[in-house]
Amino acid sequence: MAATTTTREEQVIAAARATRDAITGLEVELLLHAVAWVELHPGDEVDTSVEWGMRELEIAGDGAPTVDEGAVAEFALAIGHSTDSGRRYLGDAVELAHRLPRIWKRVLSGEVAVWKARRIAQATMSLPPDGAAAVDRALYFVARRCSYAEIDRQVEKARKEHDPVETERRRAEAAEKRHVKTHLGAMTYDGLVPITAMADVPDAVAFEDYLATQAAGMDPAIPLQVRRSMVLGMLGGRHGDAPGEEGSAPGVMVFVHTRPGQAMVDVDNTRSTTTVEQVQEWCTRAGTKVTIRPVIDLAEEMTTDGYTPTERMVEQVKLRHAECPFPGCHRPTRPGHKAKRKKRTDPAGTGKQQQEHGSDLDHRQEWPEGQTTSSNLYPPCRGHHRLKTFTDWTYTYDPATGFTWTSPLGYTYTDPGPNSGPSSDPSSRRHPG
Repeated sequence: MAATTTTREEQVIAAARATRDAITGLEVELLLHAVAWVELHPGDEVDTSVEWGMRELEIAGDGAPTVDEGAVAEFALAIGHSTDSGRRYLGDAVELAHRLPRIWKRVLSGEVAVWKARRIAQATMSLPPDGAAAVDRALYFVARRCSYAEIDRQVEKARKEHDPVETERRRAEAAEKRHVKTHLGAMTYDGLVPITAMADVPDAVAFEDYLATQAAGMDPAIPLQVRRSMVLGMLGGRHGDAPGEEGSAPGVMVFVHTRPGQAMVDVDNTRSTTTVEQVQEWCTRAGTKVTIRPVIDLAEEMTTDGYTPTERMVEQVKLRHAECPFPGCHRPTRPGHKAKRKKRTDPAGTGKQQQEHGSDLDHRQEWPEGQTTSSNLYPPCRGHHRLKTFTDWTYTYDPATGFTWTSPLGYTYTDPGPNSGPSSDPSSRRHPG
């Protein structure tokens, strides 16, 4: 019995070792494919002045090859990554192959794990070529067992020696610790948002004096710390005029939505949920102005004669599709705590609205052949809008299955998106606009 058990143990261990070796070999092979893909789609010198069009991407450090931006998505989806993650993977492979040849050689031989090599590559991308070469020499022999701390130590050592200007810039930046951070993404279920800050003494004293003075003039029945937190709203004009300004302060708009059968309320500004009671409390605070806007029927087919959709159409389309419809892309279509609304007009003068964050609206069938209607509009993020416009990527939409994208090589990828399923039927949902 003991002999049989030992034999079985040996079989399992042998199989596990063989599987590990196979996985290691496949990981190396995938890196080689990444390098080959970049070589097949070389980019020219990066032109940062291009705003609306495909660009060359600098995906690794100085001196490494660039890549045609339009080629990234095809490879990314082929290996099961989002476009952003696939771009990082291609960059790591190029950094290793072209700027860290010693470590790259050990990766190809299976002596250094791919995940460890990628970690080194990510750390050296900000170094000049001589700095990357110094790290390559310092770590190639110990890369298999070195710690993250040792990687960082060698990178910073190379930076000090080969890029003293950048070293000083980073030192000065690290020494400046003043900041104010509003953690909207960490909102609690009962509608509370943490705020952290670091200020110099004069600013801190002035702020404390303002908090104390304003809180003292508020209803004493309210706990002191609650009053102090409410004073923060005064800085943004929620509870009256902003300090030092005359006239009414700008309002703060909070987007909330309810859905059939859902007990909680969705808050777009923080991309989180809260209770109905909390929203009611916000609306009944002194000084709060509540505006009831017309309900937007998501099943309605809106239309306009021009190229540019109306504001209600924009709102409707982005409520229908909460995220960019490209497979693996989860950029929100409506402004949340991570989407900055920074608009600009395109240099070609077509009148198209460009946004650095959030999403555009795309005509599935090109205008003017395709009308500006609710069913012909979809909200891709800026990068995937350009990909669809300037390359051979195409897509179709079926309410039952979602968006199906076809790559230039003919591969199809279907992403149902966050609103898939029976409850996503537009006819079953109505939202306040």
